Amino acid sequence: MPETADAPVITGDRPGSFPRSVLAERHPALIGQVRAAFPYGPEQHRALDALLGECAEGVIEPLGPDAHDLDRWREWGLDEHTGRSWYEVPFLWAESFFYRRLLAAVGYFGPGPWQGVDPFRPFKLAELRTGETAAELAAPDRLAPLPAEERGRALLHGSLWGNRADLGFRLDAGNGEAADGPGHPGAPLVADDSAALWSLLPAGEPNTVHLVADNAGRELLADLLLTDHLLRHRHAGHVVLYVKPYPYYVSDATTADVVDALRRLRESGGAAGAAGERLWEAMGRGLLAVRTHPFFCAPLPYAGLPGDLREEFGRATVTVVKGDLNYRRLVGDRHWPATTPFAGRTAYFPGPVAALRTLKSDVAVGLEARTETELDAAHGHRWRTGGTHALIQVRS
Repeated sequence: MPETADAPVITGDRPGSFPRSVLAERHPALIGQVRAAFPYGPEQHRALDALLGECAEGVIEPLGPDAHDLDRWREWGLDEHTGRSWYEVPFLWAESFFYRRLLAAVGYFGPGPWQGVDPFRPFKLAELRTGETAAELAAPDRLAPLPAEERGRALLHGSLWGNRADLGFRLDAGNGEAADGPGHPGAPLVADDSAALWSLLPAGEPNTVHLVADNAGRELLADLLLTDHLLRHRHAGHVVLYVKPYPYYVSDATTADVVDALRRLRESGGAAGAAGERLWEAMGRGLLAVRTHPFFCAPLPYAGLPGDLREEFGRATVTVVKGDLNYRRLVGDRHWPATTPFAGRTAYFPGPVAALRTLKSDVAVGLEARTETELDAAHGHRWRTGGTHALIQVRS
């Protein structure tokens, strides 16, 4: 869709803003965490130091002439943004390029001994072994006596909340709402189109669900449990799980993370373990497929979907887009008025689309005016960025 003048691109140039804090604080801290997680050699330490200095006080440097994806990044705006401040360019672009540069600094793209070594893997694996994860993997046993429809609602909200999935598994809150309903300042959901999502997936039909994953770890476990429910109860005959082609945004899921999550499910025992066994078998039978594409690491909105992905999504009964980053890319990373219609912002998408998103950045569309007013009054700007609220939005 054409962009409008009343929706400026989000950048990090405003002091005190959320994007500014990410670029000025989160990224430098992450460099330190990655450095401490591996026994990198002097070459990697020098490259990390250079990137740290560049983030703090420098301008965006280009990729080296031998970068395997140099032409692709030029198509994605590299030449336009090289030499500019990290704070001046679109926030989505700056974040994405930072992670590309971080991977280069630690030798991920090789050649060399660190080629293909995920710098975020220790963090992802640690999350799979926490007490909170173990407690959440026991939750399906408590859900087992409930009717399938109620289990589906609870699992949907577990997938929605991601690393706060315990909220979704509460037996007394399978609908994810406070007493006053979506949009009330005390309710976790600011929009809830879950009924519309389920209506797209009647049981017994040959539905195909495309699930664009967000985080590894606990969130991916919840995504897989929801996937098992869809397949087991015939809401979907085929599920395609899309992941990142390489490590991205610290916790974003790759194929290796899917394997780790499936192994964690299988060893957990109980209902979660049984789900893991079914999913393992479903992959072998082609009922669950894992796919990736370079565009999932592009610093661009989904309005620029390449033709092959557009064709794939167009064949789905519904494409479910998970998480905050995917939401920003779906509707455009701009300062949209929160009342901007979700259907209008996603009209370009080649088929029905649903967004499951915990709010962790400035972008929000599809809200009622009263909802926005009440949320601002109760929480200020924090409801947009603090991860305390979420939404389920559907465009059929």
